[in-house]
Amino acid sequence: MAESSSGKKVILSGMRPTGRLHLGNYLGALENWVKLQDEFQSYHLVADYHLLTTNTDSSGILHNTQEMVKDWLAAGLDPQKAPFFRQSQIKEHCELHLICSMLVTTARLERNPTLKEQVRDLHLKTVAYGHLGYPILQAADILLYKGNFVPVGEDQVPHVEITREVARTFNSLYGEVFPEPQAKLTRFARLPGLDMQAKMSKSLGNAIDMADPPDVVWDRIRTAFTDPTRIRKNDPGHPDGCAVFHHHCRFNSDQEEVVRTECEAGDRGCVDCKKECAAKISEFLAPLQERRAYYDDHPDEVMDILIDGEKRARETARKTMDDVRAAMNLG
Repeated sequence: MAESSSGKKVILSGMRPTGRLHLGNYLGALENWVKLQDEFQSYHLVADYHLLTTNTDSSGILHNTQEMVKDWLAAGLDPQKAPFFRQSQIKEHCELHLICSMLVTTARLERNPTLKEQVRDLHLKTVAYGHLGYPILQAADILLYKGNFVPVGEDQVPHVEITREVARTFNSLYGEVFPEPQAKLTRFARLPGLDMQAKMSKSLGNAIDMADPPDVVWDRIRTAFTDPTRIRKNDPGHPDGCAVFHHHCRFNSDQEEVVRTECEAGDRGCVDCKKECAAKISEFLAPLQERRAYYDDHPDEVMDILIDGEKRARETARKTMDDVRAAMNLG
């Protein structure tokens, strides 16, 4: 199995740059990325081309990239261990995407279950060519760094399988160039939205941002969905259906059983419960926000981190494309 020059197996992870990140992003991805950066040679991709597959307005991409990267740094990602880089600044992504697109049929892409879910959730009447083919761009992203593993939840396994198919087809036609990446199934912590109707999402307005100050955290928790059957303070509650309890479980975990017991017995009022939860969330976020504040005051350093990461990623990408062209007799 291919390895990086450091001898470590390779992982590529990425996010679309939509701006500041929320607690769901932290628990669902960043917390895990921080753990992986010591074990693997990690690459962290700002997937700005992927953003265009569902939103062609590019006016806010640079600003949103900077905001997102600040949250990466706040969470504890170390750009010296794992380069941060913008997909659009590594032209080899486009070149390998073009080659990979020749190796997959449209029928195969139309069977992608994640695409069907996006069309449904975004209420799309038509699907752009780029949107249909985004798993191929994703495959190129992974293969360009000869990724061995892709950290995903079960819902993203179909994407990894398409990448494996592309690698297998290329290797069969032209010779062994790419490892077939494995899905590294991760039990990401799931945090429901404050409305308990869907997962936490910025677009749905049911999220707490990592950068939210205590007063904003309180405003968000104050209006969070709680057990509708509790009319009076001493009514017995059902904490599993309460968004505030789910936040207690993550940010006040040592008191989880106390909160549950008191709620079920009618010994805990919702207002006091919300105040305690908001305070614990803000306490958790304080050191992250302190790190973020430094980069708010030094925005040039954020760009320097990206430019340095892009230089390092570009070296790897060029070597891979040299191997691809040589295998295909293109150069």
